[in-house]
Amino acid sequence: MPQLLEPCSLKHLRLRNRAVVAPMTRVSAEPEGAANELMRDYYASFAKGGFGMIVSEGVYTDTAYSQGYFNQPGLATDAHRDSWKPIVQAVHEAGAAFIAQLMHGGAQTQGNIHHARHVAPSAVQPSGSQLKFYGGEGPYATPAEMSEEDIQEAIAGFALAARHAREAGFDGVELHGANGYLLHEFMSAEFNQRSDQWGGTFLERLRMPLAVIAAVRAAVGEEFVVGMRLSQSMVCDGRLKWEGGEEQARQRFRILADAGLDYLHITEPDARAPAFGEGPSLAAIARGSVAIPVIGNGAIVTGEQAEALLGRGEMDLVAVGKAALANNDWPQRIQQGIELSDFDGSMFVPMATITNELAWRNANDRPALRSS
Repeated sequence: MPQLLEPCSLKHLRLRNRAVVAPMTRVSAEPEGAANELMRDYYASFAKGGFGMIVSEGVYTDTAYSQGYFNQPGLATDAHRDSWKPIVQAVHEAGAAFIAQLMHGGAQTQGNIHHARHVAPSAVQPSGSQLKFYGGEGPYATPAEMSEEDIQEAIAGFALAARHAREAGFDGVELHGANGYLLHEFMSAEFNQRSDQWGGTFLERLRMPLAVIAAVRAAVGEEFVVGMRLSQSMVCDGRLKWEGGEEQARQRFRILADAGLDYLHITEPDARAPAFGEGPSLAAIARGSVAIPVIGNGAIVTGEQAEALLGRGEMDLVAVGKAALANNDWPQRIQQGIELSDFDGSMFVPMATITNELAWRNANDRPALRSS
């Protein structure tokens, strides 16, 4: 695997390989949002398994409306920040870079200890039902349309959370503009039906994520990594496509990248599938549109699949999720030619309780590998 396993650079970071752990909701934090020892062991296991970089689960950004799930970790307070420090240290000691994904739940909020009300760009009810394995039940509630004060509070929350991430020792932050959460909703014609400065054409609907990028960059400076995750599909609707096809997608990617991002993280149900029925994948479109690195994610399981995507120039780094849950030592197994374990649905249970964590560890209790 000449490209997958070779060292690479991401801004000032020197990564030992191009293998990334994708962000996966685990809802395993303390009720008030603090990270804990269970999460430390979970994230450190991927670093010990040879991944070059880890992107955290979505971390909420303020104590108003951003929390999307009960037991979701936060970076909204000083206490949240300090709780992450031993986790970041453990990941770094095992040799991996660590990126905090900053997320505002928006219309897809299922649980928030700080506020009973939830908000979104417009009062549009998400389709489908809440996710039971994240603690939800029944249809999504209709959110309240955000006021100007709500929008400014959300922007400030992203900036403060990014500063907390830097102070906790993270190597960077990833702004969650995918999967139907708040920043994605502002970019979406389905969820953003506003007639003010925050709505309008597909380019005008970029104003909110652009404002967040600007605020975050001002908060953390130029030397801190800032990326953004993007997708067409949402948690509540996996079939959604961006309007405007490939050309408008290229415009979105260029505008966001030029606003001060250090990488784009493109996720789709299948990273190899054409983005708009035929032609290139969404990751390939992004890779051909911007000068910054592109991380690709979606149904990538084997080293051969990853190497092929890198070799075709569709992405610069490869993020794996389910394959990482089944093989926390995925890069080492690929390097040493050891068979990968199949993903089992029980591994996707997000609550990393003691019982589930022990089951996860038992599933990965294999003979020790040679050091990489």
